[in-house]
Amino acid sequence: MNMWMVYLPLAILIAICSISFLVVWKLMHPSRKPIQLPSDVADLNYEPIAFRSRDGAVALKGWFLPAAETPKMTIIFAHGYRGNRLQNNVEALDLAVELVHRNYNVVMFDFRNCGESDSGITTIGLDEQQDILGAIDWCKAYHAEPIGLIGYSMGAVAAILAAAKSVEVSGVIADSPFSDLNRYLLDNLSVWSKLPKYPFSPLMVFFIRFVMRKNPQHVKPIVSIQDIYPRPVLFIHGDQDDAIPCSNSEKMCERHADAFTYWKVPGAKHTGSYKLFPQEYAKRVVHFFDNLSGGRI
Repeated sequence: MNMWMVYLPLAILIAICSISFLVVWKLMHPSRKPIQLPSDVADLNYEPIAFRSRDGAVALKGWFLPAAETPKMTIIFAHGYRGNRLQNNVEALDLAVELVHRNYNVVMFDFRNCGESDSGITTIGLDEQQDILGAIDWCKAYHAEPIGLIGYSMGAVAAILAAAKSVEVSGVIADSPFSDLNRYLLDNLSVWSKLPKYPFSPLMVFFIRFVMRKNPQHVKPIVSIQDIYPRPVLFIHGDQDDAIPCSNSEKMCERHADAFTYWKVPGAKHTGSYKLFPQEYAKRVVHFFDNLSGGRI
């Protein structure tokens, strides 16, 4: 009886730790989604591109979509967790084509460990910012136009972090970002892991740091946006987002209301605003970048 009292709690603890570690490993090594162009855009005008992340760690692949006429700006798209350059759940390609018709160059690429890019660990924005910085370097090398960023979820976070380190970025559209990775993981990791918050979430946050070999506390968009100001940021967030609560965008927008704006989208779930209101979404995106481009024609 005494032996069971000793070994049973130990066995339970080992099981909880093992499950937590395996789930973290899977979350940080998500399966890739193939690049599959819809048949109705088979004649899309694009050029395959390849470049390295700014830290030189990985080779990245993507597309360059040239503007229909004289370009106003170059817009870099940053997809979300478990996605690829197409960001199919928000129809990013449709929005990119709209921007091309509005005379914007567009760069769409795959983050490390996604799509056709090199393997690596998915770090929920920390290393992905280096991928966006690599895309910015590519744009600077080949195109003289100003640069804007639009990102979704994890990509929105990485875009904020990258813009804070790159004065070449004129402005950012952040669709459904979190404001603080460590806090977000502790509060919401159960949404992604499908495990009870306690005792699993604190353990998984510990193992994330172990697997990443970096501190997730360094991913704090709410701090990084201070280095973007006074450049403009448009936050877009659905009020029914149960993956990343819209309060994350609200808190960041409040930091500098004179430069940052916020569209709280009624009825939209996580990154679901475009599908609900495609025309309004495209209108707001084009208006934001038109203001940045200073009316270039």
